[in-house]
Amino acid sequence: MGQLDVAEIDQKELRVFTRRVLDDLQALEQMLDQGAFERDVRRIGAEQEMFLVDAGQQPAPKAMEVLGELAGEPFTTELAKFNLEANLPPYVFGTDCLRRMEADLDRLLASARAGAAKHQADVLLAGILPTLKLSDLGLDNMAPVPRYFALNNAILRLTRGPFRVKLKGTDELDITHDNVMLESCNTSFQLHFQVAADEFVKLYNAAQAITGPVLAAAVNSPILLEKRLWQETRIALFQHSVDDRTGAQLARGRQARVRFGSDWLHASVLEIFRDDIARFRVLLGTDVEEDPLAILRAGGVPQLAALRLHNGTVYRWNRPCYGIHEGKPHLRIENRVLPAGPTVLDEVANAAFFFGLMAAFTDEYGDMARVMPFDDAKANFVAAARLGLKAQFTWVGGATSTAAELILKQLLPLARSGLAARGIDSSDVDRYLGTLEERVLSGQTGAQWALSSIAGMPRDRSTPHARLCWLTAGLRARQWTGQPVHRWTLAGQDATEDWRSGYRTVGQFMLQDIYTVQPDDPVDLVVNMMDWVKIRNIPVEYPDGRFAGMVDLRQVLRMLARGRPDREVTVRDIMETTPETAAPSTPTVEALATMRDHDLGCLPVVQGEMLVGLVTKRALLDLTIRLIDGQLRAQD
Repeated sequence: MGQLDVAEIDQKELRVFTRRVLDDLQALEQMLDQGAFERDVRRIGAEQEMFLVDAGQQPAPKAMEVLGELAGEPFTTELAKFNLEANLPPYVFGTDCLRRMEADLDRLLASARAGAAKHQADVLLAGILPTLKLSDLGLDNMAPVPRYFALNNAILRLTRGPFRVKLKGTDELDITHDNVMLESCNTSFQLHFQVAADEFVKLYNAAQAITGPVLAAAVNSPILLEKRLWQETRIALFQHSVDDRTGAQLARGRQARVRFGSDWLHASVLEIFRDDIARFRVLLGTDVEEDPLAILRAGGVPQLAALRLHNGTVYRWNRPCYGIHEGKPHLRIENRVLPAGPTVLDEVANAAFFFGLMAAFTDEYGDMARVMPFDDAKANFVAAARLGLKAQFTWVGGATSTAAELILKQLLPLARSGLAARGIDSSDVDRYLGTLEERVLSGQTGAQWALSSIAGMPRDRSTPHARLCWLTAGLRARQWTGQPVHRWTLAGQDATEDWRSGYRTVGQFMLQDIYTVQPDDPVDLVVNMMDWVKIRNIPVEYPDGRFAGMVDLRQVLRMLARGRPDREVTVRDIMETTPETAAPSTPTVEALATMRDHDLGCLPVVQGEMLVGLVTKRALLDLTIRLIDGQLRAQD
């Protein structure tokens, strides 16, 4: 859990806190020299993030209310009011640790679900919630915690402008946003692996090498803001959502706060902490009373609170962590790449694969810096995020294969041997690695299940948002059966507890892939488009996307009644410049009344000055049919 009692700091306070960070780093260096860190014990752990959703599959901003029901349980806030996080206890890596991890996850999620139910919400494990909309990502949905608002303000102060996300997959997303709430679209299942100080380098490099293959088998985040993008879109989105680089820094190639790294580790964990302090400015501060060097001289163990806070604002996908357990300091590697879900069993299977490889990898391959270029490991990671099991990897010795081939032929047997060497119960090894093997053989990861489900849904009489509601409903229904994702049937037009909540505002069902013209286009283009596409209304926008007006069939017919238009006549000459409009947040009932009162065939949806969509009579007719059908079914 991150430290929450922090705040923005001015330049004087920044200098003071930076000195505190440097003091902590000096203390850490002394502790390494003195051999102060715990060794000869291996512990594992995990953090579980989750979404809260309502009966209509929309994000439910109920985190503070649900946390009130979970007093005494290891839950805390995450960035948004529709996120929660649970922290598992550490387990000694051996015998029944994986089984205990699964049982604890089941128990915690059952508690969260019961608490959420008291506030008309449910818990969902998903890398990205399919039904999220940009309108959900305002500061009004940020959890009321000073750290989050301070982080938002600090990053915005550095960037001096909005965040831009531009991603391509099957679809394309290109948006700007004015706060860090884009990061709240992501929920993960983060793994912790305790290591001795003298083995940190080789095991950290092993974690870097295996992260791509482990992620390829676990992808579960293919949809963001109604767009089908990467198999694990979280990876790219997280980098964009807290990117504090200015345009000049981007131009000269400065690394992002969210990063995989640029080279193998060579000497010690200090390399990472020194590099992160040198590259990334302190963002947040808090009162730090301890003198870590004095505590060391007195034979104590310092908290290193300043260093840990700064480390918590640099988001390496494999992050070093300092901790204290039962009075003894230790080092951990935190793997942050795995998404939440699709089920607890799938998550623990992913964890077993990672932990098993960590246990056996260096015995099999030795020092990764000698057998594999770092750029290959980084390229494998990016390919896994983009393509999942279909990614093409370059492995040790320059051998190439698909992710699935590498996992099945080389890495799964290695993970089995690693778990066996740690004394993990053989039945647990079979259960968890068997689950992952079957998933890879089937090709049905969580991401592929979602994409295949969407592809099989009917396009007629449904909107993209409606299909994502069905997808989310199908995910909820299957998730709580406990069956792993490779055994799931595809989601279809699943019944939801309250589908109406998915149609409360026009932004939830407006058309976004629409035909438009510009003011200076010839009217002949409008005439032909109406004939070709069989539409009666065409929005007009300026080249920069600002809304300019509407052209409808009646205007065209009046013009044609006066004879064939002159070729110099433009859209500007006939368009309506002040038509009725709606915003994405406009209630559906209000939009329907506007269209009725003004006898409109469609209603342009405008946000600020930008055209973002269109509500049509067809969409409203479909909504009416669903309402009538639902009432008739209820009567039956």
